[in-house]
Amino acid sequence: MSMTVTVKLFAGFQEAYRVSELILNVPPQTPVSTILDQCIQEHPELENWRNVTRFGINLEFVTPDTEIQDGDEVVLIPPVSGG
Repeated sequence: MSMTVTVKLFAGFQEAYRVSELILNVPPQTPVSTILDQCIQEHPELENWRNVTRFGINLEFVTPDTEIQDGDEVVLIPPVSGG
């Protein structure tokens, strides 16, 4: 059994994948940090984002160990620069 989630991509993630979102199938009880691990595995150039990326599920900030639910919208939030 798997769950389907939408992953919104920004900045370096969007550049690596060349799309603004991914549709992924994940097993139940998957922590949101697993999505980041999968992205880095598929695009090793994203490794430098590992320790600075925050996570959101359904428009709320969450901790890396928060479990994804079927139908969730996951956001990988890179550091924002500007001023």
